[in-house]
Amino acid sequence: MRLDELLGIEYPFIQGGMANIATGEFAAAVSNAGGLGLIGAGGMNPDSLRENIRKCKELTDKPFGVNLMLMHPLVDDMEKVVIEEGVKIVTTGAGSPGKYMDEFKEHGVTVIPVVSSVALAKRMERLGASAVIAEGTESGGHVGEMTTMTLVPQVVDAVEIPVIAAGGIADGRQLAAAFALGAIGVQLGTCLLASDECPIHEEYKKAVLRAKDNGTVVTGRIAGTPVRIIKNSMSREYIKQEKNGADKMELEKFTLGSLRRAVFEGDVKTGSLMAGQVVGQIEEIKPIKEIFKDMYAGYERTVNKLGA
Repeated sequence: MRLDELLGIEYPFIQGGMANIATGEFAAAVSNAGGLGLIGAGGMNPDSLRENIRKCKELTDKPFGVNLMLMHPLVDDMEKVVIEEGVKIVTTGAGSPGKYMDEFKEHGVTVIPVVSSVALAKRMERLGASAVIAEGTESGGHVGEMTTMTLVPQVVDAVEIPVIAAGGIADGRQLAAAFALGAIGVQLGTCLLASDECPIHEEYKKAVLRAKDNGTVVTGRIAGTPVRIIKNSMSREYIKQEKNGADKMELEKFTLGSLRRAVFEGDVKTGSLMAGQVVGQIEEIKPIKEIFKDMYAGYERTVNKLGA
């Protein structure tokens, strides 16, 4: 069964739960375009999460979900909001959803954790996850070490539950590859930054369009907090200081509030412009519906070409 069939959506696409970006309005736009929109709770508190869930309900009658960052200090309260508001699909990151799994199951919530290794995928399956998102290091934001090409098939072979591919997917060829690796669908993030509906600052969008194939870098590898962002003044100084032995407190001076500066103020010099390696493929800003339509048409062309 493919992802679109599993979730009752038009396309086999899940939107990434991008903190400070994935609002209720944006999630509704993704769902209305045929994918599964997600509200990113990472940059919210329980009250603002509830507000965004209700806004999303006003704007779409299609399925949508919430992404919970389990390291968030208020995640216990956010989990209660998700239950109270009747959200039926939850993706999770930065931790284990084990303590919430029984209550989620009791209320009919489909739980789909993001994983970066086979061991973590197996653990999520044992906890009762409905599926997993295997995310490769090509993705934007917080990343693991394994590439999508190597991670997805190994996770597919290791678990019985469905696997969704993420990281490095922005056109139909990559969608076809994800299916070939055994995934039932894909999670998309970076390509949706360049959509009309994405609420990030216009300067952030321009930075995405300007970035080339080697336009991203991972900061925090030495410190154990790897994050992929578009190269800028902040990333260069961060890596320089990191290599010189700066401790986490010193490095935090570069990153504290940097994502919000990028998203809301358009600070492309010292802001954290989270994006994946596919930025080099993105050349124009389009409506989400067009992004989805073009990607799926490209997938069909690829499959037909391979069949010929």
